[in-house]
Amino acid sequence: MANIVVLDGYTLNPGDLDWGRLEQLGSVTVYDRTAVADIAERAANADIVLTNKTPLTASMLEQLPKLQYIGVLATGYNIVDTEAARQRGIPVTNIPTYGTHSVAQFVFALLLELCQRVQIHSDAVHAGDWNSCPDFCFTRSPLIELSGRTMGLIGLGRIGGQVAKIANAFDMRVIAVGSGRSNPIPVQGVEWVELEQLLAESDVISLHCPLTPATEKLINAERLALMKRSAMLINTSRGALINEQDLADALNDQRLAGAAVDVLSVEPPVPTNPLYTAANCLITPHIAWATKEARARLMGTAVDNVQSFLSGETIHVVNR
Repeated sequence: MANIVVLDGYTLNPGDLDWGRLEQLGSVTVYDRTAVADIAERAANADIVLTNKTPLTASMLEQLPKLQYIGVLATGYNIVDTEAARQRGIPVTNIPTYGTHSVAQFVFALLLELCQRVQIHSDAVHAGDWNSCPDFCFTRSPLIELSGRTMGLIGLGRIGGQVAKIANAFDMRVIAVGSGRSNPIPVQGVEWVELEQLLAESDVISLHCPLTPATEKLINAERLALMKRSAMLINTSRGALINEQDLADALNDQRLAGAAVDVLSVEPPVPTNPLYTAANCLITPHIAWATKEARARLMGTAVDNVQSFLSGETIHVVNR
């Protein structure tokens, strides 16, 4: 029977899902969280380790001689030294798709909050501002209509493609740039452009590209300077795609109208992150993926990955 250890299961399953299917595949130990100092002890006898954000470095893998398989409980797998695992004959798998609809929905939750400021207006009503208003309505911030505006997508994979479909439903013009150009998601009404054109013409830019050496700090002072002062930036992908100090400076200098980010370069963030004090910047705690429906799909695929490995036909391997 396989010895299976989940190093950080809480964010996937805070108690509203069931590990039962995984428990049918072996002896399972689930830890809510695991500090780096505790990894070697907790995974010492593991044949299979599942991890979300707990790092498995080359030096750590050397301390786990029994390890045969690593399952990453996410799409991104930079938390694991995949080459070191490959050299040791350990397959690393990920979850290639599970949160497409949830993340795309969250993009528009962020965007609509920037455009409508629903919470600010609700708070004002509850504070009595409507009761005392001489008019039948009032506003606490400008209200922005999306119809006719341009949505620029940096990356058009599954999530970017779903965002494009929703943008089309809002009657927005959609332009895109990214690696998906060679194998695009079939979305009608998307115009492929160069990055400089996208930055210059977009009223909203939404990031949907992976974090690589080429895309790290893709959004920086130079590229922010190409954007409209009235533009808004959305990031539900990876925090390090943005130079956060440059974005904060642009917002504080009113060279950008607003930003909304669900991810930061360091998570949990440090108190000195410049976006904390940036003007008109919404920050949410990396939750675009975390609907119950998406988490259930993630868990289901993770178990399928383990089951396939145990049957000798490993799927979703990222380090062949």
